[in-house]
Amino acid sequence: MTALLVGIFGVAGALLRFAVDSWFAHRPGRRPHWPWATLTVNVTGSFIIGLSIGLSGRLELGADWHTVIATGLAGGLTTFSSWTTATVRLLSEARYRAAALNVAANLVLGLAAAALGLRLAG
Repeated sequence: MTALLVGIFGVAGALLRFAVDSWFAHRPGRRPHWPWATLTVNVTGSFIIGLSIGLSGRLELGADWHTVIATGLAGGLTTFSSWTTATVRLLSEARYRAAALNVAANLVLGLAAAALGLRLAG
């Protein structure tokens, strides 16, 4: 049953990621492109996992529900590969500051979001 729920929640996370990607892709914005959608889903996923860890223990939901939320929902939502690829693309375009900002923003905001999720659940 857990595997089925991970799959269902994974589909939900992937569809949510698609929606975020689509929203950012269709917004009129300044060029050159910066990976806002990837940052958004990664920070959101970090928050979801932090919240899940805290709530699983506090509400005694157990490891299965944490797995469903973290691996399924957040796993389908977040993307390490898009983050790294976007960073490499920025570097190949000689946009070194943008690449450094992309790395720092995903790391710092992701850590802050995970900590916030844990704190709110506690």
